Amino acid sequence: MPFRITRRGRKEKEISVDTGITFHVTGRVQGVGFRAFVQRTGQQLGLTGWVKNNADGSVSGIAEGDQGLLVEFIKTVKIGNRWSNVKAWEEQSQQYSGEFESFGIRY
Repeated sequence: MPFRITRRGRKEKEISVDTGITFHVTGRVQGVGFRAFVQRTGQQLGLTGWVKNNADGSVSGIAEGDQGLLVEFIKTVKIGNRWSNVKAWEEQSQQYSGEFESFGIRY
């Protein structure tokens, strides 16, 4: 179990809160490696879920894992990769399901 050091130098157990989000992204997010970028970001952070292209040119998905890591995921994905241009980001919290083993791309 991870630990953190308090201001007074004490070692305390760090509590991990697993949660989930659904997300929907619009902008220049198809044909520019955006899904692979989202997948790689999720994998690097140890999150699970999936990402997919939508017929309307947007991208959507689900991400699950530690709440703090999800915050980092959101910050990174909102910026995008060098070829993408995220115009709008929508997210909705959802209960952690634990149904995903990795972070994948759906077709």
